[in-house]
Amino acid sequence: MLPRIKRKITMRILAIESSCDESAAAVLDSKQGLLAHDLFSQIDLHQAYGGVVPEIASRDHIQRLLPLIKGVLERSGSTPADLGGVAYTAGPGLIGALLTGAALARSLAYAWQIPALGVHHLEGHLLAPLLESDPPTFPHVALLVSGGHTMLIEARGVGQYQLLGETRDDAAGEAFDKSAKLLGLPYPGGQHLAELALEGRAGVYTFPRPMLDRPGLEFSFSGLKTAVSHAVRDLPSFAARADIAYALQEAIVDTLTFKALRALEQTSLSTLVVAGGVGANFRLRERLDAAVQARGARVYYPRFEFCTDNAAMIAVAGLARLQAGEHDGLEISARAQWPLASLRFVGAPVENKLD
Repeated sequence: MLPRIKRKITMRILAIESSCDESAAAVLDSKQGLLAHDLFSQIDLHQAYGGVVPEIASRDHIQRLLPLIKGVLERSGSTPADLGGVAYTAGPGLIGALLTGAALARSLAYAWQIPALGVHHLEGHLLAPLLESDPPTFPHVALLVSGGHTMLIEARGVGQYQLLGETRDDAAGEAFDKSAKLLGLPYPGGQHLAELALEGRAGVYTFPRPMLDRPGLEFSFSGLKTAVSHAVRDLPSFAARADIAYALQEAIVDTLTFKALRALEQTSLSTLVVAGGVGANFRLRERLDAAVQARGARVYYPRFEFCTDNAAMIAVAGLARLQAGEHDGLEISARAQWPLASLRFVGAPVENKLD
């Protein structure tokens, strides 16, 4: 039997996210749920460079975070006196971007005389489905798939995560984005590639499904980028880009679905959670829904706005840990790298719900 987090008091917290190119803030209440959240995306700032420029990201966080925080506090009807803590993304991520959020969160907590807690960015993604009215139960298998990560994890509670397999090279989202760039699509490319794939034809191109012929739960997507580059080099017509996009998306979706089902089989679990930005891909959801249902299991996703980086997911992880008594000291802490396995187990939420 897993220990449960003790819910001694109702708590309301402020959360801040600044790990990369989104500035975000949220207010979460343990009884009333998510009261307010807001996000500013820096896509337009980085588009001219074809990718995130860390210095630009850090400087823009400095400008955006305070107005976002003021806005969510006002819309949630909250004052600093109502808050039981401030949670912020402490890593992993771009160190300069992380430090802007960490410095602000630690300063606000000190001024308001409440605890501050640095949250693991990936734990935020893993717990984002708990924001939904029908949350997943523990234990479950989590497929965490984004621009920087592709991992299969057995989650037995908040802070108890066993890595089952991960990518050896590129992440799935990275394969989407790099291939989109090869196809001449604007940044960020993953969403544009998925839209272009809707116009593609099946069977025109066939790309490899990496590592499906081997046992285990590891991934490899770097070869897909090479296959796309060869196809683009020999492109018979501009319209054939859609066929390439279709074939690439099918290869990635097939691989993720196959390995997710294998993870369910190996762990004998019947619940799959999909988290991270690629979890918003419609084709992936369609395939996983059908495949998981066919084996009598169930799959859960966060709503689309909580698949990509956001402060609501940081609030969920921060609330669970603050209510369990965790908090930081007075230092300003941020980590570019932070092993998920190093987190402390604080139990499974009571009835796996925020309240």
